[in-house]
Amino acid sequence: MALDEALLEAAPRLGRPLLRFYAWSEPAASFGYSQHYGDVARWTELRPLIRRPTGGGLVPHANDWTYSLVFPPGHSWYALPAVASYRRLHEWLYQAFARMRVATSLSPSPQKELPGRCFVGAEQFDLLCEGRKIAGAAQRRTRLGLLIQGSIQPPGRADRAAWQQAVRDVAAEEFRVRWEPWFPSPALLARVRELAEQKYSQAAYTEKR
Repeated sequence: MALDEALLEAAPRLGRPLLRFYAWSEPAASFGYSQHYGDVARWTELRPLIRRPTGGGLVPHANDWTYSLVFPPGHSWYALPAVASYRRLHEWLYQAFARMRVATSLSPSPQKELPGRCFVGAEQFDLLCEGRKIAGAAQRRTRLGLLIQGSIQPPGRADRAAWQQAVRDVAAEEFRVRWEPWFPSPALLARVRELAEQKYSQAAYTEKR
């Protein structure tokens, strides 16, 4: 979470989109910035609970595939309304799974769900596999840029590395993105440590609502 927030702050300096794949070192659950801690603490036994900088609902992180996207203010994606951004994201992931011969579809309309819990039901334009929601994402847009944090509940025996490559390939071909390795600067890493220590590891932030 600290790295994603630091990347959002740095988006104007980066000047181009950034895609990050990452994994969790232990089971955990994250929840939306505006959610009430007391609610999510009752909904799941997973610990630790981590408040995201983005919105959305409660997401379990045990075997999921997680990623984040950052767009600077001048990028065309930044200008999209939230719903259009969400749809474009999951159309991208739909194409990536299609390359892996995994059949998915976009939810045409909201399904019944328990409010605040991301993978209990599907919203419009969520990604479905065999009728089950397998992808969700949350967004945060500021004057500095757009941050998207997403989670995939992998279907069947789908391979994580193959999925990551398919995501990159679709973007390269459909969006004409030229991917290049990127490494954070010492200054950005120092900001990450500051956010991790002074914000994301503090109960005052996690339990503030």
